[in-house]
Amino acid sequence: MELLILAVSLFLFITYAVLIIFYRQSWLNIPDFKPAETAEPITKISIIIPARNEEENITACLDSIINQNYPDHLFEVLLIDDHSTDNTAKIVLSYRQQNVKLIPLKDFIAPGEINSYKKKAIEIAIQQSTGELILTTDADCIATNNWLQTIAAFYEKSHPEFIVMPVAINCSNRFIEIFQALDFMTLQGITGASVYKKFHSMCNGANLAYTKKAFIAVDGFKGIDKIASGDDMLLLHKIYTRFPDSIAYLKSAEAIIQTQPVHSVRQFFSQRIRWASKADKYDDKRIFAVLLLVYFFNVWILALGVGAFFFPIALHLFIVLIAKTIVELLFLFPVAGFFSQIKLLWWFPIAQPFHVLYTVTAGWLGKFGSYKWKERKVS
Repeated sequence: MELLILAVSLFLFITYAVLIIFYRQSWLNIPDFKPAETAEPITKISIIIPARNEEENITACLDSIINQNYPDHLFEVLLIDDHSTDNTAKIVLSYRQQNVKLIPLKDFIAPGEINSYKKKAIEIAIQQSTGELILTTDADCIATNNWLQTIAAFYEKSHPEFIVMPVAINCSNRFIEIFQALDFMTLQGITGASVYKKFHSMCNGANLAYTKKAFIAVDGFKGIDKIASGDDMLLLHKIYTRFPDSIAYLKSAEAIIQTQPVHSVRQFFSQRIRWASKADKYDDKRIFAVLLLVYFFNVWILALGVGAFFFPIALHLFIVLIAKTIVELLFLFPVAGFFSQIKLLWWFPIAQPFHVLYTVTAGWLGKFGSYKWKERKVS
């Protein structure tokens, strides 16, 4: 029995370690992009922000966008108010003289009428947009002053149809927020590495750009509009299928979007279950294979933890956890350097056991459970 456990542990760990080392090398190979200082932008950009009950965040978000180092006539902000019950809409209206347009989703869709409000919000905004390039972000996000300038320069250099860009969680010193930042940073490193190497497709809707032409060419969200989440990755997979050589990753500190963490364990699990719920909907089966490996490796570690109460394998469990932590830190160090979050890595070994438990739980509930998001229950 002990030999069998050892064999399975070695197989899963070696396979996992090879994958993580591949991601590390791929991340290191991504060139840092710097716009030419003399270049004058020519791209009209439409920034789309779906929002629901975001009165606490929307002012900082809009301020960071309207104060961009980018010509006013070359960008517009379309904020879609998703049936907010607070002062979100009122705050947005105070910006109407500054390239900001409010679109009430209630004018198009009644509450309870559909399953995916965010996709419908983005679709409606794109229909009313005038830009060549569509940018999506969230109402709790903050952009750097050179965000638009950097994206436009990158787009004008190589004209990709879809640009994946970095996102970082701006956390406090609370453990739940640090845990999120570490987990999210790991996903962001994998995102950059996988997109750059065309290994599989990943992205985050808090910081995406794609051409209006590509969105129309793939019929937008048609075919995925019944799925509650997936306005980012499921759309990416559609565009990748049509334009496989025109997906790019923009690695630049100026392109990083800062987003807010959730503030409770319950909110965190709801968010991650929502992300996990679309895993079996991916057309890109390469990412499904990766998710399966990661999930079963974590299930195996959890099983070892339970088994340690009945069999003498506690040392075995400890070695697997230490080896996993070392390999992941090897990957995370350059990623954390890019995001200026090196100090968070001191927390990584402490977070490791919790991460195993959360991965297994969120993965299971994402497939078989339901979640609540923005006061809406989704099953």
